[in-house]
Amino acid sequence: LYEAVCSGNLLFSDLFPYKGTQYMLPKPMLYVEPADREKSEQKKAYKNMKFIPVKALDEFLCGRIDVENNAMSDYGHYVQHTMACVRTGDETLPFRVGTYYYNSGCGLYIIVGYKSEAEMILAEDLLESLSYTGIGGKKSSGLGKFELKIASGTDKLYRDTGRSMLLSTALPKNGELEAALDGATYLLERRSGFVASDRYADEWRKKRDLYVFASGSCFVNRFNGDVIDVSDGGGHGVYRYAKPVFIGI
Repeated sequence: LYEAVCSGNLLFSDLFPYKGTQYMLPKPMLYVEPADREKSEQKKAYKNMKFIPVKALDEFLCGRIDVENNAMSDYGHYVQHTMACVRTGDETLPFRVGTYYYNSGCGLYIIVGYKSEAEMILAEDLLESLSYTGIGGKKSSGLGKFELKIASGTDKLYRDTGRSMLLSTALPKNGELEAALDGATYLLERRSGFVASDRYADEWRKKRDLYVFASGSCFVNRFNGDVIDVSDGGGHGVYRYAKPVFIGI
């Protein structure tokens, strides 16, 4: 897996929402002037938008997307539960757990790029295995499990244009950063967390923080990215995926 990803023979996007047969992309980090400049609510709607349908990308870039038709309406709902942390001899401490529920026909999708059938099988086996362990928080409580489906008849995402948008969190290799920043509009995200391995250390240890470009960031110059070791004194390497998946905008 490590060799396939480092060589660029296997690439993964971030997870994005879908609703029915409508696939969403992150809003490009570009300033777009709404066609109707006189309506302040139009500008506010453009600013607050987080995801747009693939088929509406050109309309968004031209400032003519129908902001009143929110593609993310009826996508799902968020619920908070109060739970209690009970420790022997200590006072019980309440805490809150948030859970997101998807409506029927809604969920998350991922784009996988592969060079040959070998990488395709590797990716499918990886995602199938992950579906049983779960993603997100509270996996030990049974949350985060999912059913893997291979989509068919999806929207074509290839676009040959001068500017590119990231569909994955990514970080240029040494020597690529200066060219990547030229003309770029981007947002940085901090990626951190604990190492989920019983062979890494005797206790839970954190990964080294890594700042990466967020999906939706836009670039004039594409870059290759890297897979970065974020271990911090443990028993083995811990790798953070930071390879880019681009779409032309």
